[in-house]
Amino acid sequence: MKKSSMLVVFVVAIAVISFAIYGLNGELGAADLVKLQGAGATFPAPLYTKWFKTYTAAHKDVQIDYQSVGSGSGIKSVIDKTVDFGASDAAMTKEQMSKVNVGVQLLPLTAGSIVLSYNLEGVKELRLPREVYAEIFLGKIKKWNDPKIAAANPGVKLPDAPINVVERSDGSGTTFVFAKHLSAISKEFEKSVGFNTTVNWPVGIRSKGNEGVTASIKTTPGSIGYVEYGYAKTQNMPMAILENKSGNFVVASTASGQATLSTIKLPEDLIVWDSDPSGKEDYPIVTFTWLICYKQYPDKKKAEILHDLIKYCLSEGQKSAEALGYIPLPEVVVQKVTASIDNIK
Repeated sequence: MKKSSMLVVFVVAIAVISFAIYGLNGELGAADLVKLQGAGATFPAPLYTKWFKTYTAAHKDVQIDYQSVGSGSGIKSVIDKTVDFGASDAAMTKEQMSKVNVGVQLLPLTAGSIVLSYNLEGVKELRLPREVYAEIFLGKIKKWNDPKIAAANPGVKLPDAPINVVERSDGSGTTFVFAKHLSAISKEFEKSVGFNTTVNWPVGIRSKGNEGVTASIKTTPGSIGYVEYGYAKTQNMPMAILENKSGNFVVASTASGQATLSTIKLPEDLIVWDSDPSGKEDYPIVTFTWLICYKQYPDKKKAEILHDLIKYCLSEGQKSAEALGYIPLPEVVVQKVTASIDNIK
């Protein structure tokens, strides 16, 4: 074969290979793109969105789609195997885990505080004792100028107006954590309402997701509701200063959240809550939120990418947590979670 003919063959071969890999527009071919589908908690959604966007920008062969549908739906999707990974602030119960025949590995990738955000014109600072905010969500304290609220806020002009309570309508890990906390500090709440991803609230209106509750509070004067700290922070919404177990009133912040996390010890399965922390500086409602992976993936490439993605979230990803209102994981937690990645095959 002449040299010119060999050159033509070589160029054509390279073109075919390039087409197979990158397609007509210089993009990756469909066969080379690995897609990961996730669904679950709205609580960490802003941080997950940033992580996945940054990760896929550096890995053109990976596409990650995360649906912020609530922890309850996320857990159901994992059990039904309609996703590659789930996410939940309520972790999973042993019964739920037993329904997944390939096993699940729960990994706390970040943490955050749940705050009581409110819409009360002219009230820039609001202190709420434990007894008071439990009774607001029980429907026993109905007006903003209630004597118990007024006693905790001397000098604050509280309106003679009804309290409009906002709660989650969907299956929610944020609800689970908040109701678990209320059950820990109020025997009446524990007995009459209890805790789960959905509960029968005795008072209030319902909105979907942290996004929905945040929007309802912003548009409803006289309202109060529970949302993840980052949502309230990024929307510049006021947050009540809550009384903790030690009797101190604590502002939600990275520092007060880290104070709470520092006292929580992770067990072997990495699932734990402290529903009523006792430290003097502890913010009272802090939780991990978990990524839920299967222990066995039929597509080994997906497992490899999940390993790499999780390692990114635990290292570089932690640097962007605080700016979005989340609590960077303590190093001891990062080490324990990293050691558990190998359980994903």
